[in-house]
Amino acid sequence: MLNNPRFTSVLKKYQDTFHAVVPFNAAKDKLLLMNFTATNADLNDKELEDAGKFSAYIDRKIKDAGAVYGIGGYTEYRSIYNRSDVFDVPGAEPRRLHLGIDIWGDAGTPVFAFMGGMIHSLAFNNRFGDYGATLILLHQLDGIAFYSLYGHISLNDINNRRAGEYITRGERFAQFGKPEENGNWPPHLHFQLIYDMEMQKGDYPGVCAYGEKDKYLRNCPDPDLVLNMMQYAKD
Repeated sequence: MLNNPRFTSVLKKYQDTFHAVVPFNAAKDKLLLMNFTATNADLNDKELEDAGKFSAYIDRKIKDAGAVYGIGGYTEYRSIYNRSDVFDVPGAEPRRLHLGIDIWGDAGTPVFAFMGGMIHSLAFNNRFGDYGATLILLHQLDGIAFYSLYGHISLNDINNRRAGEYITRGERFAQFGKPEENGNWPPHLHFQLIYDMEMQKGDYPGVCAYGEKDKYLRNCPDPDLVLNMMQYAKD
């Protein structure tokens, strides 16, 4: 897997100092590894098209597993993006390769800052299947500036915020949004690390075309370098 070696090494160096992004106790909480590729025969088109039915599917899977969250998705080639034309580019390869980790759970689940950072930008990306309410933080470690993106959060989390505000380590600054404010998805957090925002504000691709994977994986390393949760996920 291609990544920016220096950026990745700095994240590994400080991994033990990062605050939990969502409440999670590894000693007792279970995590369900989600599968949104074409191999998932349980999820049908009718469920995908309706945010309520899709949410019910997610809730049922998590409950049946006795888990606190569903989780996964980094570098997953996802068939579920067929539900929205946000991921289709006329005359080009559709975007299907996921660049973040999704944590699926209840609307209102709190989101905490893993380290201090300044609000770089925020936006309400309100197309069907998009991020919905989105906030991006700017961080710095050992002279390296980088970004963390939080998609599908609550509108309240961005309505009273502005670029340039500082968020402290461990501060609760967001929560999982409801479908009507999160791009019409089941409640979850899309968490993504980004080295170069490429002059974008309030948005950055969370899904890329497979043919562009080398570029995007260099720019977006494994979010579990911060989350440190995937080792506990079971299918």
